[in-house]
Amino acid sequence: MNIKSLAKELGLSTSTVSRALNGYQDVNAQTRQRVEEAAKAMGYRANAGARRLVRGSTEAVGIVYSAGVEYLGNPQFLDMAGGLAERLHTDHYDLMLAVAGDEQDLDIYDRLFRGGRVDAVVLPNTRVQDPRVTYLRKQGYPFLAYGRTGDCGDFSWFDFDNEEGSRQAVQHLNGLGHTDIAYVHSPLELNFAMQRHTGFMRGMAQAGLSFDPAWLSGPAVDRRGGRAAVQALMGLAHPPTAIVVDNNLGGIGVMRGLMDMGVTLGKEVSVVVHGVIPADSLLAGLDATMVTQPTAHNTGTTMAEMVLQVLRDPLAGPYQVLRQPELVAGQTTGPRD
Repeated sequence: MNIKSLAKELGLSTSTVSRALNGYQDVNAQTRQRVEEAAKAMGYRANAGARRLVRGSTEAVGIVYSAGVEYLGNPQFLDMAGGLAERLHTDHYDLMLAVAGDEQDLDIYDRLFRGGRVDAVVLPNTRVQDPRVTYLRKQGYPFLAYGRTGDCGDFSWFDFDNEEGSRQAVQHLNGLGHTDIAYVHSPLELNFAMQRHTGFMRGMAQAGLSFDPAWLSGPAVDRRGGRAAVQALMGLAHPPTAIVVDNNLGGIGVMRGLMDMGVTLGKEVSVVVHGVIPADSLLAGLDATMVTQPTAHNTGTTMAEMVLQVLRDPLAGPYQVLRQPELVAGQTTGPRD
């Protein structure tokens, strides 16, 4: 089955079929769907090399991973990448994962674009002041930021209302009678961490609660860091009765550390965690209280659609999506004794 045979079968011109398969916006959605369904049913496979030549693109989107900030084994990162790759695949794009020893190494972006390896990049782990954003904008390279920066009005990004999530966590704990609330955080130069910290402090102020600086612990971005952070907190002369953790892996470390101390979660100490606790976290099926967001897979799917918009209709941007969090109460929070 070639494109001419497919066009003849559908009673359409070869040009229309080609443009439908390549996602051009001048083909209406009904025709595009009809062509795509017929191509799938008849086993049509486009010549990838020829398509790249015609479109003048690499048909690939990159994401630069840095072990210094992100843990590749984090199920949330893997689920997000899975959703991103699956959605890109439906439009004949591949996802390329590049590894950087230093996430601030800007040369890697030059190599990806100038080497003709990608058409756009997804930029994770944005900073409050992010030189990568400045560089990509200066070079005119298409990108979608996974997170905002301190000044983010004129580029495309996908993010969560991190301040609101922390505010809800404080409100929930204070409603249970907790006033001595500690905070375990990621590096505060990361924008999501700064936003969540800001939301936490605002939540404390709105509740009329004072905050002991000794109750701020971090950075803790993994299980080991979370465990060390909670050991320091519980060793204080005046330990907190509740803890908010701004990331899921640090949260696992905090809860595991408390359990190993013989502390009963939700009774002696309450814990709220930002993000989803993986099922294989060795917490014995503990139903944690979490500030949840749309699934990581759904996040990846949405970002794929956005980065395709960045590529196909850049003048209509910037494209910006802010998702709202939801606090889901579980077993790790309860009334203050």
